[in-house]
Amino acid sequence: MKIPAITGIIRRRILLNYRISPRVVESILPERFSPKLVHGYAVAGICLIRLEKIRPKGMPGFLGITSENSAHRIAVEWIDDDGTKKEGVFVPRRDTDSRLNSLAGGRLFPGVHHLSRFDVNDQGEKISMRIDADDFDSPLVDLKIRRLEEFPSSSIFSSLSESSDFFEAGCIGYSSRPDSCRLDGLLLKVPDWQLSAVEVEHVHSAFFDDPSIFPSDCIEFDHALLMRDILHEWHAEPEMEA
Repeated sequence: MKIPAITGIIRRRILLNYRISPRVVESILPERFSPKLVHGYAVAGICLIRLEKIRPKGMPGFLGITSENSAHRIAVEWIDDDGTKKEGVFVPRRDTDSRLNSLAGGRLFPGVHHLSRFDVNDQGEKISMRIDADDFDSPLVDLKIRRLEEFPSSSIFSSLSESSDFFEAGCIGYSSRPDSCRLDGLLLKVPDWQLSAVEVEHVHSAFFDDPSIFPSDCIEFDHALLMRDILHEWHAEPEMEA
């Protein structure tokens, strides 16, 4: 799916990250992908992102749109058609509060976007968020976080720097196309990549807390990261067979 380069501001981006048994992740990935491992664990999570002034590159910012969005992601690796090993994320689900994103997603823009309700309270040092989707009885996501001075020692990553490098390297996301075996790719370009650690006071995910998909002894919350006020661009990547 070809789209023009899209630019705007990441006003707020939260990455909620889980460590999971690779065998569980392998069962839900398209055959093309394998989980990208960190010390023997697969890594998956939710990207919660507020985008502002989003518009085709070259257009003035005042014409851009604002939206709250979420993407459930799994860190993956694959071999490209030319034999090159690549890495990124597979995105099994996207949600948005933008009716335009919901209508265009999977048609004019990569990835189906479910139209959902976002309730966000961003106080700077503390953030709470709840996402409700019509196809789930409980909240899709419910969280409370606050800024953290030090990276948590309980993480499978040894430092904030190691975690940051891992996620920066995985900036290509692939999503399934409706009624098709093709996958659409999207590349996130962030010239000034900066992340900080946050403490999670509460987190619920209707997807990752579902024991029919992720047995409780095979998944554990690992850590969370925050990005603010960053210029960025989205670029189309070549589509691929699932």
